[in-house]
Amino acid sequence: PLLIPEINSDKKQLCFEWGPGEMLVCETLFGSTEGKEKRPDCPYVYVVRKDLDIYSQTLRKLFNESHGIFVGLQKDEKEKLGKSRTAQLVRVSKNYRSVIRASMEDSHQLAISTQDPAIHMQHSTEVSTLSAMELIWNLCEIMFIEAAPAGSLLRHLLDWVRLHVCDVDNMLCDVLRSESPAKHKNFWDLTILVLQGRMDEARQLLSKEANTNPTSVGMCKILDELMKKMPVLCPSNTQTLTEMELKWQHWHEACERFLKDGTFASNPHMETLCKILVGDESAILEKKDLMTNWYHFLVTRLLYCHPTVKHVELHLYAQSSMDLFLGAESSPEPLDIILLAAFELDIHQVIKECSIALSNWWFVAHLTDLLDHCNLLQSHNLYFGSNMREYLLLEYASGLFSHHSLWQLAVDYFDHCPEFGRAYLEHHIERIPLDTEHKALKILRICEQRMMTEQVRSICKIMAMKAVRNNRLGSALSWSIRAKDAAFATLISDRFLKEYCERGSFSDLDLIDNLGPSMLLSDRLTFLGKYREFHRMYGEKRFCAAAKLLLTLMTARIAPCSFWMTLLTDALPLLEQKEVIFSAEQTYELMKCLEDVMAAESKNQKLQEDDAETMKVEMLRIGLARNLARAIVKEGTLEES
Repeated sequence: PLLIPEINSDKKQLCFEWGPGEMLVCETLFGSTEGKEKRPDCPYVYVVRKDLDIYSQTLRKLFNESHGIFVGLQKDEKEKLGKSRTAQLVRVSKNYRSVIRASMEDSHQLAISTQDPAIHMQHSTEVSTLSAMELIWNLCEIMFIEAAPAGSLLRHLLDWVRLHVCDVDNMLCDVLRSESPAKHKNFWDLTILVLQGRMDEARQLLSKEANTNPTSVGMCKILDELMKKMPVLCPSNTQTLTEMELKWQHWHEACERFLKDGTFASNPHMETLCKILVGDESAILEKKDLMTNWYHFLVTRLLYCHPTVKHVELHLYAQSSMDLFLGAESSPEPLDIILLAAFELDIHQVIKECSIALSNWWFVAHLTDLLDHCNLLQSHNLYFGSNMREYLLLEYASGLFSHHSLWQLAVDYFDHCPEFGRAYLEHHIERIPLDTEHKALKILRICEQRMMTEQVRSICKIMAMKAVRNNRLGSALSWSIRAKDAAFATLISDRFLKEYCERGSFSDLDLIDNLGPSMLLSDRLTFLGKYREFHRMYGEKRFCAAAKLLLTLMTARIAPCSFWMTLLTDALPLLEQKEVIFSAEQTYELMKCLEDVMAAESKNQKLQEDDAETMKVEMLRIGLARNLARAIVKEGTLEES
């Protein structure tokens, strides 16, 4: 349960507003409030996030580094088969575990370096969570991914226990560094080495006892021989499982003989060690405090009772070991239930319990994906159509999308969800805040690569509107062209033309000069591009080409009517050139355009009220008449010659 301060649910109701990765909570009153005491409402609005782990510095590193492993696994999916494929998947699993362990180390360092109790508690909790995740993952690697045969299975389980019981090495170093190791208070805690099958180290400590206590030399020698001769199935051994079982049986009988003969009766510690070697469950359970957990007891029990155990037999020992170790007064924790399900080879129960117990989707999403690549989840589909792998990846990636930078990782996870991934990506990518142009371009590139045309258009429109509000017309035009939004491009082109009328010059000349085929998006944009081209020709003193283009802009009717007077005014300097630029026919066209403008303007009587406009019209008429006369003379002279 999540307790929200300042909110009294007995007196008021709560209002919820759901977002992609969070929820807004506030107090509200419904219905009539007549007769109720008038008091100010609670002013607080709370943001409740469901994926708080994405805001953790350490876990963000975990998410980032595991993303590369995930993507690499998807690419290598069909490259290898058989044993090489299994080896590859085991290697991927170990890579995931190394990332978990590195994050755990980082959290541990942050916990011991801080002075703030709250931050210390937060990082300590992360260490515990990551440690449990690595423990579970390692067991799943042994049970499901590697699936080692009998004999090798126990060796892997011993490595698993040794890895996760970390105080043993510290204890051993502490004892060996003392002046007289055999007299150290923790010397006989060397039993833990025997419980973990670390016989060489146990024999090393036992030799200290023989050197210190002459009365124990004989017993130490016998016990040392028993430890030395204990049969172990090593990877390099060529012996069969049957041979291993026979050797182990002979060794076991030898241990029992020494125990029955009372060889170690005078030394309780050595007697206990011999009892452990013969698999005496009572003697092993007496060392509960050294083992600390039931799965350590399980592995020790298997080591000295059934070293050639097979996968399918493990569940027979797992449940009984947990019951014996915990006793009637203790109930299993969530971690115990998860590990028990793994020993029972129930993959779906492991995933289900991990989903309930862990605070984020990272673990179950990546583990399920890896197990799916091992072809262990093919038969399990969920009732709403998606398979378990895809469902968990979608949940994990959806959580990442609520973070300001981790959303980029989520894109690749959605890409590898064939059924619903694209729909989820389209849904979430529309809700990313477009804070900067750099971020918008990044999102746009993602959408363009995936042919998400609607999202591309939406992002471009949003950015174009932002640019217009900030009076950045060049940027706005660029975004509207990218969106292929003809209406908006027309609107911005009008703004450019209005700006030109007010200032007498264009801003963002580079953009307008390089419109290229984009100017065909709308008539107004075409006009803007061509009008700028006219100015460029005029500046280059290409007067004939400029005059022809200007006339085309007017006669083709792509120029807005309100801009015709500006175009005619632009024609004045060309009319006054020493050389005749406009032909007689072109001059007639210009005259017709002027009369059309006059006819349109006479309706609102603008010219009669504006002396400057009246003067401009008179100058145009004089210029056109003079140019017409010059053009007729020139053309007549050319015809006669």
